Amino acid sequence: MDVLINLLDNLIFIFERLNWLSIVDIALVTLIFLGILLLLRDTQAVILLRGVFLLLVLISLLTSFDVLPAFSWLITTTLPALLLAVPVIFAPEIRRALERLGRAGLLPPSVQQPPENQAAINAIVNAAVRLSDQHHGALIILQRLDSLEEYIRTGVLMNARISPELLLQIFYPNTPLHDGAVIVSEATIVAASCVMPLSASGILARTAERRMGLRHRAALGISEVCDGVAVVVSEETGTISVVHSGRMIRRLDAERLENILRAFYRPVRKDGGLRGLLLRRFAARRPGQESR
Repeated sequence: MDVLINLLDNLIFIFERLNWLSIVDIALVTLIFLGILLLLRDTQAVILLRGVFLLLVLISLLTSFDVLPAFSWLITTTLPALLLAVPVIFAPEIRRALERLGRAGLLPPSVQQPPENQAAINAIVNAAVRLSDQHHGALIILQRLDSLEEYIRTGVLMNARISPELLLQIFYPNTPLHDGAVIVSEATIVAASCVMPLSASGILARTAERRMGLRHRAALGISEVCDGVAVVVSEETGTISVVHSGRMIRRLDAERLENILRAFYRPVRKDGGLRGLLLRRFAARRPGQESR
């Protein structure tokens, strides 16, 4: 009873001194932690954070006992080194979170849908359905704003106009280019047989069907490091999937695949966001320039 009474007294003491600034302060801290958790969602960092949190709780309980002075001294001495090690341990996740934040921009970017993009979508849908019927595996990456040059260099340059027949030939089993990813920019197949980074988030291990292999891991991996859209055809089941921003949509037919690609594959203009807005405003105010 004494413990409960002391707890209630402490709570009443805290609430009596709350004002609107304190509420705003608590809300800001809560939003910051919520944003960090959302950025690190479905990554290995969540598991690491859980382990770090449990370790800190255990250390706090052990150091609170006066009967363990040597252990308390050891923890107090090594704690600064542990704090400095956190950025090293979470370096990939921190980089990924900053990349997501940078891609978000300050203002919504301008979007255009040239006819070539619709032709590319039609070719990919046609090829994906035919590959699915034949149970031929495929991985197609649609480049948007983020550059994929480092992954293009790992494959074979093609710079060919996209067509269903060309995609079918590339992913035909036992051909030289079938193993790897095809990178598509607008209506051009830039390169084939490209090596993609594998996802380490563990999403595939938690799915009901765990027969998804390296193609699905590669699709998740590239979607975690860039804003591209990946289309995957399973070699075993023929299932068509779309991966974007670390999320996978599975068991798609031709109609759903086309609708999803039309929604996701919106190549963002290079002059999007705040920089593009300022450039367009400045260009519009130049004397003697024709308005479009």
